Amino acid sequence: MRVTRIRLHPVKSFAGYDVASAKVQPWGLEGDRRWAVVDPAGQPVTAREHNGLLGLTAEALADGGVLLADPRVGGDPLRVDPPTDASPIPVGHSRQGTALPAGDEADDWLTAQLGRPVRLVWQPDPRLRTVNPGNGGLPDDRMSLADAAPLLLASEASLAQLDEWVDDEAAPLDMLRFRPNVVIDGDEPFAEDAWPFVDLGDVRFRVSGVCDRCVMTTIDPVTLARGKEPIRTLAKHRRWDGKTWFGIWLVPQGPGAVQVGDAVRPGS
Repeated sequence: MRVTRIRLHPVKSFAGYDVASAKVQPWGLEGDRRWAVVDPAGQPVTAREHNGLLGLTAEALADGGVLLADPRVGGDPLRVDPPTDASPIPVGHSRQGTALPAGDEADDWLTAQLGRPVRLVWQPDPRLRTVNPGNGGLPDDRMSLADAAPLLLASEASLAQLDEWVDDEAAPLDMLRFRPNVVIDGDEPFAEDAWPFVDLGDVRFRVSGVCDRCVMTTIDPVTLARGKEPIRTLAKHRRWDGKTWFGIWLVPQGPGAVQVGDAVRPGS
């Protein structure tokens, strides 16, 4: 098995983009989900509630900043630097507490794109955010502003099986619906569910759990239209504990880097 795709999502709920390789940090891939959108009260604003976020892009910069853009309207991207001198504000992300506000220019740009008052915030120190024990987190595990774990891995073999289960007249599901950080070609469909560990190249990861899927997967990543798939089909074939499941959560066990083409070796 091999790694076939690596993706970064610098701003939570924005569109992601492919990279050939990425540095692995204890809390996830470098440049992934250190920024997020909140409402004026500090509560998270995600694509679950506002599809339009998936139409926005953010490019991670070497200094930790981002370039924000809306490809649908064009125009020059907006550079936002890490707001290291800002005063923390309360945010509603679980086990986070506070984050640093990006500033008026970023807030005004985002508010104009979304048509509602929002703010952009930055996670200054991901070493402070733990992984929820309910999602398989151990005391020393840390994470970015991702939902449940430092990384998400998905398998093309599992997606192919899911596509077979879906109505034959439906277009194949795009892997981007599941927002993985790492995609592998896979072996047997859903074999990854049972892996306790997996090595991607020279980096070992602990599998902290199988990922439960939400309504966000029903948003087409290109048209941004909502539908019933894949939740409808997952509910028929991949439902337990009252949830539907696809992909696995990964926690890095050491530093390193992953790249497209790396060998994938399940471990024990």
